[in-house]
Amino acid sequence: MHDQRSTTEARLERALAQRIAPAVHTPGVPVEVAAWHAPGEPVPVAEGLAAAFEPFAVGRAWGPPWSTTWFRLRGQVPERFAGREVEVVFDLGTDARNVGFQAEGLVYTADGRAVKSINPLSTWIPVPAGTTTFEFYVEAAANPDVLGGGGQAFEPTPLGDVLTAPRDPLYVLARAEVCAREGEVADLLADLEVLGGLMLELPLEDARRWELLRGVDACLDALDPHDVAGTAAAARAVLAPLFASPARASAHRVSAVGHAHIDSAWLWPLRETVRKVARTTANVTQLMDVHPSFVYAMSSAQQFAWIAEHRPEVHEEVRARIAEGRFVPVGSMWVESDTNMVGAEAMARQFLEGKQFFAQEYGVDTEEAWLPDSFGYSAALPQIMKLAGVRWFLTQKISWNTENRFPHHTFDWEGIDGTRIFTHFPPVDTYNSELSAKELAHAARNFSEKGRATTSLVPFGWGDGGGGPTREMLARADRLGDLDGSPRVSLHSPREFFTTAEQEYPDRPVWSGELYLEIHRGTYTSQARTKQGNRRNEHLLREAELWAATAAVLRGAEYPAARLKELWRTVLLHQFHDILPGSSIAWVHREAAATHARVSAELEEVVATSLAALAGGGGTDLVANAAPHARDGVPALGLAPAVPAAAAVEVERGQDGRTVLDNGLLRLVVDAAGHCVSVRDLAADREVLLAGTRANLLQLHRDTPNRWDAWDVDAHYRNVVSDLVEADDVAVHEDDGDGARVVVTRRTGGSTLVQTLRLPRGESRIAFTLDADWHERETLLKAAFGLDVHADRSASEVQFGHVFRPTHENTSWDAARFEICAHRWLHVGEAGYGAALTNSATYGHDVTRSVVEGGRPGTTVRLSLLRAPLSPDPETDQGRHVLEYSLVVGARIADAVREGYRQNLPVRRVSGAGPVAPLVAVDDPAVVVEAVKLAEDGSGDVVVRLYESLGGRARARLDWGFPVASVTEVDLLERPLEQGATTVDDDGAQVSLRPFQILTLRLVRA
Repeated sequence: MHDQRSTTEARLERALAQRIAPAVHTPGVPVEVAAWHAPGEPVPVAEGLAAAFEPFAVGRAWGPPWSTTWFRLRGQVPERFAGREVEVVFDLGTDARNVGFQAEGLVYTADGRAVKSINPLSTWIPVPAGTTTFEFYVEAAANPDVLGGGGQAFEPTPLGDVLTAPRDPLYVLARAEVCAREGEVADLLADLEVLGGLMLELPLEDARRWELLRGVDACLDALDPHDVAGTAAAARAVLAPLFASPARASAHRVSAVGHAHIDSAWLWPLRETVRKVARTTANVTQLMDVHPSFVYAMSSAQQFAWIAEHRPEVHEEVRARIAEGRFVPVGSMWVESDTNMVGAEAMARQFLEGKQFFAQEYGVDTEEAWLPDSFGYSAALPQIMKLAGVRWFLTQKISWNTENRFPHHTFDWEGIDGTRIFTHFPPVDTYNSELSAKELAHAARNFSEKGRATTSLVPFGWGDGGGGPTREMLARADRLGDLDGSPRVSLHSPREFFTTAEQEYPDRPVWSGELYLEIHRGTYTSQARTKQGNRRNEHLLREAELWAATAAVLRGAEYPAARLKELWRTVLLHQFHDILPGSSIAWVHREAAATHARVSAELEEVVATSLAALAGGGGTDLVANAAPHARDGVPALGLAPAVPAAAAVEVERGQDGRTVLDNGLLRLVVDAAGHCVSVRDLAADREVLLAGTRANLLQLHRDTPNRWDAWDVDAHYRNVVSDLVEADDVAVHEDDGDGARVVVTRRTGGSTLVQTLRLPRGESRIAFTLDADWHERETLLKAAFGLDVHADRSASEVQFGHVFRPTHENTSWDAARFEICAHRWLHVGEAGYGAALTNSATYGHDVTRSVVEGGRPGTTVRLSLLRAPLSPDPETDQGRHVLEYSLVVGARIADAVREGYRQNLPVRRVSGAGPVAPLVAVDDPAVVVEAVKLAEDGSGDVVVRLYESLGGRARARLDWGFPVASVTEVDLLERPLEQGATTVDDDGAQVSLRPFQILTLRLVRA
């Protein structure tokens, strides 16, 4: 039996590839091809259609990297094809094994109507029935295979930027013919793919397997390989009884959802994604014309906005299909963003902008979050999603875990505040399914909920420019609806699946806490400039909205709502899960840096204008504090005169080269090599550093992941480490009004690293700056702090709160978290004492237990500062970077929260008439004001977003500095909620918050 099975498998494989698939189209007649090579960036469709075309032949090379060639195809339908299904077969010369990662095109009629896309697995163009002559235009993009080897080689290449890519053509035009399509042959192909694939997936002991094997053999006996078209019907007749056997009662049920995961930028720039989206949506709407049951789901409001702006004719088709309920907006977000590093308010705005766009443009209220490919999921997400009106969450990525298999596929995910959201991980383990028998069998076998639930979702379709679902996939779905030995496959929308799955499994398990992805940990660090731009603009947006709202309410200034929305959307776009994580090509990050700089400049202008309106004329020196906590005599969210500085920091130089800095709260000892070897907390009378360790020790690691260079930091990086202990120069600077400094220059390889240690006046904090001229390769730079604190867990800031993670490796789940993400701060502590590290744009950290001489335990916290992976951007992080972070001594978590905001929201100095009271104020420091803005509907009402930051219960009073008629609790889209524990009196409101609760209040102006 084994020999027969192997023989039949080999026979079938060759017949499909070499006999049947090529026979789907008859031998064709050449079409007339002409070409115009666009001289630079893509041109509007009208310009491409009107270009000066020149004759072009099959076999000629075309397409330097990132270029566009317009092809014109003209011809006549041969008389022998009359009355048949006629198609132009146009092969750009690409590799069918690498669909979506190379050349692709969009087909237009002569009047500019988009028809469908061309890609390696969809080279056909339909010729309208009854047509005798035809003319098509193809806008072909010569996108290079940046990763190489079908997307897996990870070799350094200059192809990732139009500025460095070579100019030699990449492709050779392979075919341009008008053919008749043999429908019976196409059906035979689908029959054999389904039955042959199913045969191979069934167990050896299953009689159905052997029934299929003999049926396939008999079918191939009936097929004449020299007359496939003429014998296809007879061969299909042999297979017909095999399709008559219905699925077993226990068969797994699959909701097949048409889909195309299109990265908003990755191995191509943003401008190319605009065209990828247009190609795919044109493909999808064309398929809907001939497959009435086909339903397609597309996420990312940004991508809908792109086609509306750049391809309005395609968008009108999309809009019509949305109205029919067959083209389904999903995901609820502006883009499929990263969720580890996106800030709190930005995460809320991803949902606000996404859901608002879908509702305003199409009248659709999306109820699912759709993030199949993001690199792990913050424990704050369930509450954020629920407050945005999201009921369901889907991802695929956790199946990529390298150490531990996630135990569930359908479950409730519980966030840091206790909110739960229905979650599904498709057990098919791909978001680019072909609906093959192999994939579906894997989904059924892999499904963790067997015996308790019966259904899973399969997203099918080629992504990233591959055109989405194909007619071949739909043909498989037609055959797999009710077939013995296979899961039952039905075409559904996400809503249909989620509704059914939620109802059938009421006692589902609960997973509490973050969904940590055990791969791609390097994304917390790669492309530091992109991360700095994002962090800077998240906080500038907070400032701009706060001061603009305050100026509008108190001074009658105009609130720049449209401008702020545009800037928010730009920042949200650049939080996409291959931009912010640093895993895109050089072109993407070059443009991201320029865009973030432009956004910063515009936001600085909004802030300056608003503060000028608030301060008014006058010569009083005022300090504007946009942070949610009072500092240096200035109230939170308000303006006040500057207060005198604390006493100067004392500097004492020793004969042994050591320097002592003392500000009355901390005493630091810096050795002759510029290392901070002692931090004495004078108030607590204890040493902060572990004996024999240093604060801010720079360490270099060899960083050569096995795959996925920009994405991964593999555990073996820890095997090789070099401490930077030698100094080229050490300079001590007396207190200049901002504290005393020690500036140390160190050189390693081709890099120069200038470290500044600053002890501020009157603070239990040491500020560090690293000015790095970085030219290492495949190297990870960390800054280590050995702390005399016995901590079994660390606390890391996430959106609207924090999570605890173990510092030990008791289990494989603990050990897998060897690199973790934190936002503005990370805290470690023992009972009664702790320390925090805050930062201005660093996300990667590791925390380990340490033991020094004598067995004294402590904790080492390290920040991941810079990397230098070679793929997909061989110049990642090369050049100058300025990174800032601080060690906060004797810190509680409340101190870490305060200092994290302080690090990222420095005060501003302005001249004005006098103090300006805050628009709103809260009397409990545990309750943080995250956003102050005017309402989205243009009413002028003030919206205030608060959260409980310490993980406990809080009662606080919210006061306001303007007349308020009423207060309403609202969701993230500013829609009224059932009133909770908020009571209002004449001057303010009393709020009660649960641990980490987010509360959004709408203050209706009187």
